[in-house]
Amino acid sequence: MSSRRQKRVGSLIKAELSRLLIEEFQPMFSGLITITQIEMSADLKTAYVYLSFFGLEKKEEFLERLEKKKGYLRKSIASRVKLKYNPMLIFSIDRTAEYEEKIEKLMKTIKKNEK
Repeated sequence: MSSRRQKRVGSLIKAELSRLLIEEFQPMFSGLITITQIEMSADLKTAYVYLSFFGLEKKEEFLERLEKKKGYLRKSIASRVKLKYNPMLIFSIDRTAEYEEKIEKLMKTIKKNEK
C-alpha cells in the first residue's frame, strides 16, 4: 500500500515524464504511448514506470531507447520537480490491457458455447 507521499511524488513524476515522452519520444514512433502507473519505493529513491502502447509495433525498441536516455530523463525530472532524491527510473510494459482483451475473448467463447 502506497503512502500519500509516495502517491504525490509519483504523480509529479508522471506529469513531468509524460510531458517529456510527448515532446522527445512520441514524434519518433507512430502510435500512442501512455504512462499508466508509477509506483514509488518506500524510500522514494526508485520509480517503477508502467507504459501502455497502442498502435506501436516496436515496443521493445522503444523501451531500449528509454533505457539509453534514462540519465537525460532523470536530469530533466530533477530540474523541474524539486525532490530530496532524484529517483532511479525502471520502465516496464503494462500488460493489463492485453489481459483484459484475453479475458474478454474467453468470456465470449464461453457464452457462444453455452448457446
